Amino acid sequence: MKTAIWLYLFMFVAFFDLHAQYPILTPFALSLGAAPTFIGWIMGIYSITHLPGNLLAGIWVDRYGSKWLILLSLIGAGIILIYQSSVTNPWQLLWIRSISGFVLAFLSPACMAMLAKLATDRTVQGKLMAGNGLVHTLASVISPAAGAYLVMKFGFTTSFTFLGWALIAIGVLAMFGIREVRLVPGSTEPPSISSGHGHSHHAALQQTDASNSAGMLGTIPWLFFGIPMAISCSQGILFFELPLMNTTQNSILTSGLLFSMVSIGALLTLSMLFLNRFSPYIRTVCGALALAMCFFSLAIKMPLPITVTLFLIGMAKGIIFPAMATLLASVSSSNRYGRVFSLLSVSFSIGAFIGPVLAGQLRTTISSYFIAFLFLMFALSLLSPHKFRTAKPILDQ
Repeated sequence: MKTAIWLYLFMFVAFFDLHAQYPILTPFALSLGAAPTFIGWIMGIYSITHLPGNLLAGIWVDRYGSKWLILLSLIGAGIILIYQSSVTNPWQLLWIRSISGFVLAFLSPACMAMLAKLATDRTVQGKLMAGNGLVHTLASVISPAAGAYLVMKFGFTTSFTFLGWALIAIGVLAMFGIREVRLVPGSTEPPSISSGHGHSHHAALQQTDASNSAGMLGTIPWLFFGIPMAISCSQGILFFELPLMNTTQNSILTSGLLFSMVSIGALLTLSMLFLNRFSPYIRTVCGALALAMCFFSLAIKMPLPITVTLFLIGMAKGIIFPAMATLLASVSSSNRYGRVFSLLSVSFSIGAFIGPVLAGQLRTTISSYFIAFLFLMFALSLLSPHKFRTAKPILDQ
């Protein structure tokens, strides 16, 4: 578990740097003279260039391991962020963001695959995924407000430079703190599993993994990937719209604090460890439905304080993200984790591209939040409970 602790530490710093940009990227683009429609493309291009990186990550993680992909992704992202501090027009920012999207595409699949391989059984696997969500959320609680404060105190150039050097530093430290998890030759499980349990338990795990691997690319996973796509689409819309609200346009710090409300809500549900006892499929569906209702309330302008709505959105996300990761890990063998989590990242990237682009183009004719609601409900309608009942590893944890 020492590797898991180091991995959580490095992921915390990486996520802190990334989330610190959310409340300041839109104001930075506006300061360069970008129109709201062009800002939608700036935010979306970052996600669409994730796609080739995600696809390559799935192959390279399984072939070469996670460690060096994590190191190169962090250091490369830091260098690009330093260059981002010196851009002078929206087109330069668009190109920088597109390159950054490709470089960072390797980070999430590599980290998720390494965490999944550290597990000794499916229960521990679920806890490690929940820990990943907890670290992610802890970083995102304080980073938006911290990023906004940095800009107010030092300006855009110094803030991006500082965040870039922080990523480079954590990438160098990861070289010494992360130990690659290698599979035992001829086994589909990590060494900790194959050596720490009885023969019957190991054989059962191998049999389960073999059946999971055979059905991994069947109907159920492909339908399931609509959920992360819709969730990232709604999240991209929220990240696009929030800095443009009347209450936040004149205050970057206010925008950062509102982003932090989402993370505080997620932190609450991630702290409810008893939720891990429930089926990850049920948690995913219930969380996505609650998220859709939150965006519907924003679309019809229900008389709720924006802080309350954002808090509820965060609670729903805190239920969904660890459940999705556990669900995918339970239906695949460990020697294919890289491909599985790269498909998850591809889904996130497609949704994150569609969300802000549609919001930028259609926000004057239809509520962007209603678009998010429609995407989430459509994705939920694709999931067939009957088909999921036939996939025993998904429902029985």
